[in-house]
Amino acid sequence: MDEAKLSKLTVAELKGILSEQGLPVSGKKADLIERLSISTSSPVQETSPASMMVVEEDVVVFDEPMTLMHRMKEPLYGPINMGMAIAIGLAALMVSAVLIVQPAWLGFEPDYDYELIDFDASQAQAYAENLVALGHPDWEGRMSGTQEEANTAQYIISEFAAMGLQTQLNSFEVPMHKVNAEPSLRICVQGLGGNSPCEGITAFGSVITEFQHRIDYVIQGFSGQSEYTFQQDVQLTDLGNGSDDALWSTAGGTIGYLRSGGSKIGNTQMFSKAAENDLAGLIRVNKDYNCGMIEGNDCVPIFKGSGIDDVTAANGGTIPSDLPFIAMSKDAGEILETAIFNATGSQGVLEMIIDVTNDQEQTIYVPCGIIEGKSTEVVIVGGHHDTVYHGQGAVDDTSGTSSVMEMARQMSMVVNETGTPERTMQFCTWGGEEEGLYGSRAYVAANQDFLKNNLRLYVNLDMNHVDSDANRGNSVSLFTNNKDDYGHMERITDLYKDANPDMAERYDIRLSLLEGAQGEPDGMPYNSDHGPFVYDLDGKRGRAVVCYGSGSLEYHTYLDTMDRFNAESLGISVTIYGTYVRMLAYNPGV
Repeated sequence: MDEAKLSKLTVAELKGILSEQGLPVSGKKADLIERLSISTSSPVQETSPASMMVVEEDVVVFDEPMTLMHRMKEPLYGPINMGMAIAIGLAALMVSAVLIVQPAWLGFEPDYDYELIDFDASQAQAYAENLVALGHPDWEGRMSGTQEEANTAQYIISEFAAMGLQTQLNSFEVPMHKVNAEPSLRICVQGLGGNSPCEGITAFGSVITEFQHRIDYVIQGFSGQSEYTFQQDVQLTDLGNGSDDALWSTAGGTIGYLRSGGSKIGNTQMFSKAAENDLAGLIRVNKDYNCGMIEGNDCVPIFKGSGIDDVTAANGGTIPSDLPFIAMSKDAGEILETAIFNATGSQGVLEMIIDVTNDQEQTIYVPCGIIEGKSTEVVIVGGHHDTVYHGQGAVDDTSGTSSVMEMARQMSMVVNETGTPERTMQFCTWGGEEEGLYGSRAYVAANQDFLKNNLRLYVNLDMNHVDSDANRGNSVSLFTNNKDDYGHMERITDLYKDANPDMAERYDIRLSLLEGAQGEPDGMPYNSDHGPFVYDLDGKRGRAVVCYGSGSLEYHTYLDTMDRFNAESLGISVTIYGTYVRMLAYNPGV
């Protein structure tokens, strides 16, 4: 049938014909005509009921529900159809999920639950005062290997026990020097043109200058003994700054005199060179440290240790027990120089009587308070309780020891309220630090395997104190050798500053990451008790956080007393590091 005839038929008639032929009846009239025209030359195809529509002239009406694809394409608003709307919704849902979950693989930091611990400055002050009271009756220090150090360890243990901590008093036999009696250092300018004896009923016109122990001179680490009298007239050799080997080679049998201003060598090298060249003694004059800052225009003498292994090697395998070594103040040194090196008349003679023992081992102590956790993993907090022999050591390191004790006290209260931690917390103080980190080194060596496998973090508090005089500096330096620990330190420090705006304004809290190799400028230094925990774990590099303060010009002098103690400043490191210790103790996955 041609299209002209079909066009004269009604839609109903066309649909009837299509129905008879089994063809679809949907569509407009033109569609029906076209379909019938084609059917005369094409086989008839069956249609499914789902495709059929009821059509009234030019209006298409679906007689069954729309398919999913049809609905997806149906416009909702402007150019946006339902499919686009669903896609946008799913994308928004995914973004929201990422922001909520914050997966680490996308660079998000976990949301740690830090809770700042408390700090009681008055309690830290009380601990410090009690520690200082345990010092030597004359020299005030708590030197390692002495009764004063033993009493200090017992006091710390008793305080840990009072807090409810388990206690452990470790002791180690280590190389240590011991000052047995008050030393004597005098110069005599003899009368009668150098012919009069210095002392006695026949002395005439002789002038004796007596130097004050601790103020004018200080015995140095591992010094040997001597009993040089005026009658022996032991000569002195001016060694300048100690850098000229030719001068050392001519000084055998004499007392070497070194000016430390501009000196290129330290105590260990000085002592070693003196042993190698058979010197009778050694005097180092302070001409460059703390000058004009703490005692008029003088440079107050300081105690320094000596590397006993190097000195022993230089002396053929034994410590030089008869080689005395002292440091003098600038003013005292100038008196000596005038009397001996620059004399206009009779040259002065020296008396040096040093009663020490340096070739025997002494017992030092490491008291620890322990809060047992559910696992063997441990976080250790430490500071050294020993001081130089001739001073209170209020800052170095009574400040650190009192801080360790106050942090332990705060943690004991946290555990009483919160329950048993996942990790063990251990609070220790070290003897033997001033002479060469002997306490911490011995402890690490004795617990090598356990620490290598279980130590999560070591916290070191050494001189974590800021002087009360802001003109001396107000910085507190917090540093670590691990990037993850550094991130925690940053976040906790920000939290601390927000909670303590007055402290944040008064003190300059500085953070640094020292993850370089040992000995490199960007590496963790081996200069305090954290060293063994970082570098002596049998090839494994330990993780540590450390705090140093500022403003202690009295370092290692007799003037490091409680007069300048600033307990408030200890709260910075105790709170920040204590908060981190708490978080580690209760979060084993961190």
